[in-house]
Amino acid sequence: MPGSMTDTDAETLGIETLGIETLGIEVWRGCVSTWECDEMGHMNVRYYVARAMEGLVGLAAALGMPQAFSPYANATLVVREQHIRFLREARPGAALAMRGCVLDMGEHEARLLLVLFHASGEPAASFQTVVAHVTAGDDPRPFAWPRQAQELAEGLTAQVPSYAAARSVSLEPFTSQASLARADALGLIPISGGAFGGQDCDVFGRMRPEQFIGRVSDGIATLASRTRAVILESAEPRPQRIGGAVLEYRLIHLDWPRAGDRFVVRSGMSGVEDRTQRLVHWMLDPHSGKAWGTSEAVAVTLDLDTRKIVTASAAARASLSERVIAGLTL
Repeated sequence: MPGSMTDTDAETLGIETLGIETLGIEVWRGCVSTWECDEMGHMNVRYYVARAMEGLVGLAAALGMPQAFSPYANATLVVREQHIRFLREARPGAALAMRGCVLDMGEHEARLLLVLFHASGEPAASFQTVVAHVTAGDDPRPFAWPRQAQELAEGLTAQVPSYAAARSVSLEPFTSQASLARADALGLIPISGGAFGGQDCDVFGRMRPEQFIGRVSDGIATLASRTRAVILESAEPRPQRIGGAVLEYRLIHLDWPRAGDRFVVRSGMSGVEDRTQRLVHWMLDPHSGKAWGTSEAVAVTLDLDTRKIVTASAAARASLSERVIAGLTL
């Protein structure tokens, strides 16, 4: 879903303000470029994740791995999972900074937190990111964190702020059922497809993480236009212009496509409430049928003039409920 949380509804949902100097260390700083924004008028989700990946490079350096993402690295970090909350939208020219910390470190995995802040100190987005410490070759294999990283992590460890905690999606372990055959059986619609090029991959030749959410964003209109039309039909007051935004995401990377690999994103609706719709997206290999990744998103319909969420009427919810796919999960 293009875009992020709206200003007005951030206040409605009770998002707290946290001073930018109070969490971890700074790992990135910059601003929003016009070309990074979409038709909703705010930074597109793919660039939020791209920022988080730059921030991850900085946090890796703070853990004693300054060359982790260089082509000459012996060890690197692979993203297994991301939980994202979009908290306050970022528009062209907005000054942003990112801070990072460690939430938990195991034998060879860690849950890290990256938070993108506005200049006011208000959080724009949070990223709980599960990474694995792996070999940097073609066949990455997990191995134990070095002692230096463990020691440095102790000084960077923090608790999850309430605004970055899971709100509407579960972070519990699961076993994915995603496959091309399962997508066909459930009737998931194709919303985007194509192939990855060299520009879509990192220095190790693996798809960059922002490509997953970006390819979903590229095709979301195919799915969302149907939902928006139903909501608009009985909306009161009736917006003049509508679009969409996403409040929360859980993305799971199951495998890593390389340049030349193809993909198709198959999607469906798994739940409907008065203000939100729950969407599931599977990125699949159309040749083998296996899943590259799977994700769940909590999305809203947005009045583009007032920047407020459009509430679905009882009639709209009843109509949309007929499109909910039973058994659709990550």
